[in-house]
Amino acid sequence: MFDTKIAIVLRDDIAPWQALNVTAFLTSGIVAQYPAVIGEPYRDAAGNVYNALSIQPVVVLSADQETLRSIHRRSLEREVTVSLYVEEMFSTGHDAANRAVFAQFSPEDARVVGIAMRAEKKTVDKITKGAKMHA
Repeated sequence: MFDTKIAIVLRDDIAPWQALNVTAFLTSGIVAQYPAVIGEPYRDAAGNVYNALSIQPVVVLSADQETLRSIHRRSLEREVTVSLYVEEMFSTGHDAANRAVFAQFSPEDARVVGIAMRAEKKTVDKITKGAKMHA
């Protein structure tokens, strides 16, 4: 049904609250990059209006730190723009602080806890090789 795939890969050793937090942040990056991924508002039988949601499913995977490093590297090699969350962002409290701490790391030393992407299905599958379905 879709030519593209949205995948989020979370590090397998983070706390459940962290996984949920990172998933929310990374998803917002995908929506910012691809606004057309959001459909129409929802309406219930009483006529109440609710926020529009993604028109496309999101696959949530998990991986260890080394696999995440490989996924990050492969995304850069294939020039797929991703959403990325590094461990140090857990200690900040706002966007400017997140960007400041993020800028301190390169792909080689970033402690990635989550990465999200939307691209052609085969490309996403190749990039996320080694990740497993999130439990």
